[in-house]
Amino acid sequence: MKAMKKLTALLLALVMALALCACSNQGDAPTPSTTPSEAVEESTAPSQGAEPAAFTTVEEGKLHMSTNAAFPPYEMTTDAGGFEGIDVEVADAIAKKLGLELVVDDMGFDAALTAVQVGQSDIAMAGITVTKDRLEVMDFSDSYATGIQVVIVNEGSDIKTVDDLANAQLIGTQKATTGYIYCSDTPENGGYGEDRVKAFDTGALAVMALVNGQVDAVVIDNEPAKAFVAENPGLEILDTEFAVEDYAIGFAKGNTALLDAVNAAMAELKADGTFQNIVDKYIKAD
Repeated sequence: MKAMKKLTALLLALVMALALCACSNQGDAPTPSTTPSEAVEESTAPSQGAEPAAFTTVEEGKLHMSTNAAFPPYEMTTDAGGFEGIDVEVADAIAKKLGLELVVDDMGFDAALTAVQVGQSDIAMAGITVTKDRLEVMDFSDSYATGIQVVIVNEGSDIKTVDDLANAQLIGTQKATTGYIYCSDTPENGGYGEDRVKAFDTGALAVMALVNGQVDAVVIDNEPAKAFVAENPGLEILDTEFAVEDYAIGFAKGNTALLDAVNAAMAELKADGTFQNIVDKYIKAD
C-alpha cells in the first residue's frame, strides 16, 4: 500500500513538472518580425541599381542656356523682347523635365560657346555643330538635328554652284561658325583663305552685306538662309549644298551628370512626339 502511495505521488510530481515546463516554453517563444512571405520578398527583391549622379547648375533651380538669338528658326527675339525658336522651346521642355526654369542668355555666337566652357551657362544651343576642335574644349549631347550649309547669292550672280565660290572676291559668314571655319581655311584644305572671307557678328549682318554688294556670297545654315532670303527679295540659295553637319547641345568639359540628364530628357521628348511638334511649328514641310 505504501508502495502504491509513493508511486502515485511520484506520478503526480512528474505531471506537475511537465505542466510547468510547457508553460515556460510558451512564454519564451519568439514572435516573428516578418511573415515568411515578407522575408522571401526582402531577400529576393531585385536590386534597383545605382541612382543617377546628381547634377548641378550655375544657378539653383534654373537652367541657363547661352545662345545667339539671331539664327531663325532656331533662336530669335520676339517683338515683346522675349525669345522663341526651336532651340528655345526644346531647351524649355528639357528644363521642365529636369524640374528647372529656363533662362536664355543672349550673346554673340562665339561668346555663347565660351560661356558654357567657363561655367557661366549650363548649356549652349545656337545651331552648334560638333567639330573636332570644339570636342577638345566642350562636351556635346546626342545630335538632335542635321544642319546643311548653303550658299546665298544675289539673283543673276555669276556664282551658280559651290565650285564657283573659288571665283568670289569676298565671302560673308557669321563669326566663329563652321561656315567661317570652312571658308577661311587654306585652299589646300578646301577653303579659300582668310583674306577672302569676312566674318560678321550675326548671319543677318552678313546677308545685309550681300544685299549692299559688300560680299559676293554668304555661307550659312539652310534654315536661317531660307528666312533671310524670304525677307530680302533679290536673293537666292544655290541648289548645291556646301556641307552637311550635326547640331548638338554644348556643355562644359566633364559635366557628365548634366549631359546625361539632358540626353535622357531629350530622348523622352522625341519618344512622346514633343520634339517633332516643336520642329514642325517652325519648319514647314516643303
